Amino acid sequence: MSLETINRVLVIRLSSFGDILLTTPFVRSLKHNKPSVEIDYLSTPQYADLLKYNPNISNVYHYNKSGSNSELLAVLKKNNYELVIDLHSNLRSRILTAKIHVPTVRYRKPSIKKYLLVNFKKNLLKDAKSIPERYAEVLPEITLDEAGPELYLPDQIDLKVDEKLIGFCPGSKHFTKMWPAEYFIELGNLLLSKGFKVDLLGGRDDRHICSKIEKKIPGVLNKCSDDDLFQTAAEMKRCKLVVCNDSGLMHLATAVGVPVTAIFGSTVREFGFFPYKSKSLVLENNSISCRPCSHIGRASCPEEHFNCMLEVTPHIVSDNIQKYMINND
Repeated sequence: MSLETINRVLVIRLSSFGDILLTTPFVRSLKHNKPSVEIDYLSTPQYADLLKYNPNISNVYHYNKSGSNSELLAVLKKNNYELVIDLHSNLRSRILTAKIHVPTVRYRKPSIKKYLLVNFKKNLLKDAKSIPERYAEVLPEITLDEAGPELYLPDQIDLKVDEKLIGFCPGSKHFTKMWPAEYFIELGNLLLSKGFKVDLLGGRDDRHICSKIEKKIPGVLNKCSDDDLFQTAAEMKRCKLVVCNDSGLMHLATAVGVPVTAIFGSTVREFGFFPYKSKSLVLENNSISCRPCSHIGRASCPEEHFNCMLEVTPHIVSDNIQKYMINND
């Protein structure tokens, strides 16, 4: 089906935080390639704010993972889409697209290649295509632009950058993707000794680790929100840069134009979730053979040494921040 004949499309990405933000370069480029196309988006309610003010999207619909979606399906069928773009490509999205009865193109996950890399360290992903580039392959007519992911904030949010403020995002869903709290504490004190200030950023699930860090860095401000996406994004925009893990907050920082220093542990760049087209520095331990041990993260280190993170010391991070992110403006 040619893009020239398409007037209305439905994009599906049900979760999660970072994955949805990484669809925005594709959505923006689709709209740029054909300005008249109407783009609707289907996701889940908890991620609504990621898309709420995006001018490239006409309507955002919410899929209920735990209840009935009969009313939703009725609405989607009446919308007369010419094309459904399934960027989630899981069982839920496949069942959903089958019920809508509209021609569908679907993101092809490199599941076998990821399995081989994690379990046998056979790397067939050396080209390290980013996730936005992989999403764009569903429509070969689309050429991605040169911008990164985007998040649109309410108009009243307009904060100036504090050139001495560094944001820390120490949280993650998985232990093996989290640089140790003690390392964030040491890094924070190193930065304070050099005249910088530190804010702690995150949501409800990050409060425990941020509270632990807050007690050990004099003058640090804990700005964890009650999962208020716009508040966290606004606080990020005040920062000179953000230090984070391989997490959704890494992609949030890039989506609001904030430089990031990301520390990767059990995951690797080849999975495609590195900072996309933004000022960034990824620090990782490439000297150990057990990486990656997972494509999403684990609750503990399977080798019981956790050297993927422990050998990326606070001094290494501090030196790299100074050399590549601050003194290189």
